[in-house]
Amino acid sequence: MIKCPYCGHDNMEGALVCDECGLNLWEDLQDEVPTRELEDEANELSVKSGWGTATFQDRNQVIIHIRDAAEPVTIAPGSEFLIGRHDTSSGITPDLDLTPHGALEKGVSRIHAALRRGEDVLSIVDLDSANGTFLNGQRLAANQSRLLRDGDEIRLGKLVMHIYFK
Repeated sequence: MIKCPYCGHDNMEGALVCDECGLNLWEDLQDEVPTRELEDEANELSVKSGWGTATFQDRNQVIIHIRDAAEPVTIAPGSEFLIGRHDTSSGITPDLDLTPHGALEKGVSRIHAALRRGEDVLSIVDLDSANGTFLNGQRLAANQSRLLRDGDEIRLGKLVMHIYFK
């Protein structure tokens, strides 16, 4: 059996294209595969709001705890910090590459969201992603900033992470 890298369908050995989605199975397209839309399973993911401080100063860093990751990621975002997954075919590499955390399988777009600094605040913006960006369980409207607070939960597709200010 040949498993389709796009939809996961098991195809007969020797198949040239996926019976389910039509993807060419004989070319190495793993890096070119577009983000596939996921089934909405809102009950699967629990949400807790940290309701921490919204103050984010120049000297602050962000600690990102990605669910099921061994170590947190610490960043010092500039005016804009892109989050997504690496794509070798287009050369797209976001500032935070979530590929090692199963980004493709969890529905993370190549350029999914951005963290943006303002005057003593940090916000998140969904960059018109295929599977949406959620802040504490609420889907964000594309291209509209939402204020982040220390302890907030962010979900990109089905990839869950928590944001802390340091």
